[in-house]
Amino acid sequence: MKHTALIIDDEADIRELIAMSLDRVGMDTHTAANLDEAKHLLATYQFDVCLTDMRLPDGNGVEFVKYIHQVQPLLPVAVITAHGNMDAAVEAMKNGAFDFVSKPVDIKLLRSLVSQAIDSNNRVDDSDSVHLNQKPPSPNARLSSKDAVDLVAYDHIPDNSITAAEPDSPVNTSSLETLSGRHNKTPSTENLVGEGRLIGQSEPMQALRSMIKKVARTNAPVWITGESGTGKELIARLVHENSPRSQSPFIAINCGAIPSELMESEMFGHRKGSFTGAHSDHEGLFKRADGGTLFLDEVAELPLSMQVKLLRAIQERSIRPVGGTDEIDTNVRILSASHKDLASEVTEGRFRHDLYYRLNVICIKSPSLRDRANDVSDIARHILRNIAKADGTSQPVTLTAKAQCALEAYAFPGNVRELENILERAVAMSEGQSIVEEDLDLASNPSQLSYPYSRQDADRPMSQASEQQLIEQTLIQTRWNRKAAAQQLGMTYRQLRYRIQQYSIDEKKTGT
Repeated sequence: MKHTALIIDDEADIRELIAMSLDRVGMDTHTAANLDEAKHLLATYQFDVCLTDMRLPDGNGVEFVKYIHQVQPLLPVAVITAHGNMDAAVEAMKNGAFDFVSKPVDIKLLRSLVSQAIDSNNRVDDSDSVHLNQKPPSPNARLSSKDAVDLVAYDHIPDNSITAAEPDSPVNTSSLETLSGRHNKTPSTENLVGEGRLIGQSEPMQALRSMIKKVARTNAPVWITGESGTGKELIARLVHENSPRSQSPFIAINCGAIPSELMESEMFGHRKGSFTGAHSDHEGLFKRADGGTLFLDEVAELPLSMQVKLLRAIQERSIRPVGGTDEIDTNVRILSASHKDLASEVTEGRFRHDLYYRLNVICIKSPSLRDRANDVSDIARHILRNIAKADGTSQPVTLTAKAQCALEAYAFPGNVRELENILERAVAMSEGQSIVEEDLDLASNPSQLSYPYSRQDADRPMSQASEQQLIEQTLIQTRWNRKAAAQQLGMTYRQLRYRIQQYSIDEKKTGT
């Protein structure tokens, strides 16, 4: 069955050019010169994709994107912008546009964009009959190894700076890329939105899965924020795996791990003889990720000079290799992340405001482990099963009830990465098949819970005596309303209940 496109532009020659281009690849097209005509066509026909100009006689493209999301929320819309008008494209994508194409229209890019948009719609249609979380991953959606040194042209670049997910690449077992354990040898075949990797059914995790599913349908740049150890790269991979680009490469680069003098060459490539040591042409990461996704981890570490060049590559959708004279078109979706607060970095002048605006079209927050304490036990059991598999043990070590309560009450400043470390150590120190509270040795990992109203330095660990005093004062203030006290202290109810038991805090002794 032929796919059908709606083309909206007040310039007849552009409508005809786009229609002819899509007709040649077997699509049916309907055209409109204004929004009134377009709304009539939407009410008459069922479309697979819509292309609309930003400026129309009776309205603008952004308002029309909002309208389409009301009447046909699953219809992917791409906006056509004037050359260099990236601000309009960003505004449209923030309001739900799938992607944008600049005038003069690049036919090859346009066809690729339309193909991806239709594919994104087909994925949603498939999920109506089969739950999205049960779809098998594509053959290309395998995680990659941190040891992918073949991407690196220089032996002295750290091995963990670049990773790639391409056909036949090995599995990445780093805990940086999983919320559930470093011993996963293969990605789950059960759930593209994280079954087997995004562990837990808490409200933050349900919201995260929903957000990944939603943003995967677009080509908009995504900014992933969150503390270290919360699995930001895994989120980026899941966005890629659920997107129309899933059959193309996923390339991840740690911007803080590559020397600044080599960053441009690694990003954009170089030509033979362009500098000392450039003995042959080198294909940059933008080119390797062509058609797929480029994930810029720790993007806040980019030097300002490189930020300018990255901004241009994103805006122009083209790159120029070091030593090259010609521009090379690129078709790459940009995902980025950092544990730093980029807004603060912009305020301090360490990060360009315009680049931040381009990267932060859609924001996904990776929840900390203390924000989803109810998931800790499930994650811990998952990690223990993986440890048992890695050690060749038939039965995983289990947690005693007290050990489980202790983990659920702990703040985990290092998030899942710290939980993995604690459990690996506990397995080594435990006797028999059970981990007791003492095996966890949580006392050696000071709690770093945040008490914003009473602490000037929330990053400095609080002593147990000070923490006990603060908890007692808060309980007195709230008349021993534990839920209110937990909210004031920045704890979960379960964490507070454990602290009350741990410090033997008694309501009668506090004088209430």
